[in-house]
Amino acid sequence: MTQTAIPFLFMRGGTSRGPYLNRADLPEDLDQLTRVLVAIVGSGHPLNIDGIGGGAAVTTKVAMLSPSDDPWADVDYFFAQVSVEDGLVDFKPTCGNILSGVGPAAIEMGIVTAHEGETPVNIRAVNTGARVAARVQTSGGAVVYEGDARIDGVPGSAAPIALQFMETVGGVTGAFLPTGNLVDEIDDIAVTCMDVAMPMVIARADSFGLTGYESAAELEENAAFFARMEAIRIEAGKRMGMGDVSQSVTPKFGLLAPATQGGTIATRYFMPWKCHPTMAVTGAQCLASCVLTPGTVADGMAATPNEAPATIVLEHPSGGIEVVVDYAQTAAAFQISSAGLVRTARKLAQGSVFVPASVWDGT
Repeated sequence: MTQTAIPFLFMRGGTSRGPYLNRADLPEDLDQLTRVLVAIVGSGHPLNIDGIGGGAAVTTKVAMLSPSDDPWADVDYFFAQVSVEDGLVDFKPTCGNILSGVGPAAIEMGIVTAHEGETPVNIRAVNTGARVAARVQTSGGAVVYEGDARIDGVPGSAAPIALQFMETVGGVTGAFLPTGNLVDEIDDIAVTCMDVAMPMVIARADSFGLTGYESAAELEENAAFFARMEAIRIEAGKRMGMGDVSQSVTPKFGLLAPATQGGTIATRYFMPWKCHPTMAVTGAQCLASCVLTPGTVADGMAATPNEAPATIVLEHPSGGIEVVVDYAQTAAAFQISSAGLVRTARKLAQGSVFVPASVWDGT
């Protein structure tokens, strides 16, 4: 045997794409798992030519599923962000777009039994401990993928998948504001360091001499901006208690500007070494929370709703994303309860993906 076959689903989840694997079909040891995932994706080449990655951070993501031992959850979702070129795998973050496909994949794998009409799937995000309640359209014991829901960044329409994110505050750092401050100054740039669904460092675009409306390609060509942003991100990671983050994709970085397309605020999200072509689901929750929280760098940039839950529309390079945030504001504190979004997913392929036996022989 020169190669090892691993069963997989290949799915689009939200505005990302990647293999969905059963955790039981993979090595337990994380170092061995890293080598397997690098081989599956083909990390180490800008086109991932020797794997099934797509040469971009949004197409080198991996979901690994297993039945959950949590009494609340139906399925555990273990996420891996594989680098495009560096042969690295980061198990620290989670991904909300890939999570959009977890409910359908769990049904496809037989981990969850489909109901008629709509199937609830309770998901535990293993990386961060977050709990997400998904509702998947089903009929005749199978997932329904066709429908009328549209999300910016994906052509056409598909069946809606409703996601309700709970217990997302402080999932990585243990705190809503990991530095203890609403605003920190790093390298003469005011930033808000926040941990809601995803730890982030958030700044105003004009602090960097940017408009905030640049395309992803225009921003990626701005080497001076990326160098300064990365230095701030690394220092912020230390202040957030995350240690040396120079080799980690977290914390992520976000920019804010006044809305111009009828949304609440304009945003740009970094992964962090590339600009996201749309918006991360987890990042959207953190950015929306920043917009709603008085005293952050977003203060005064947007007209925010006074009711709870509040609908925040984030403009991004490919359109917009709507986040419904349930929160409570008292004289003593601002508290996030949950955030809801609608995403879509589609099964693209199913079968076996192969890795060299020299990487893993399947034992």
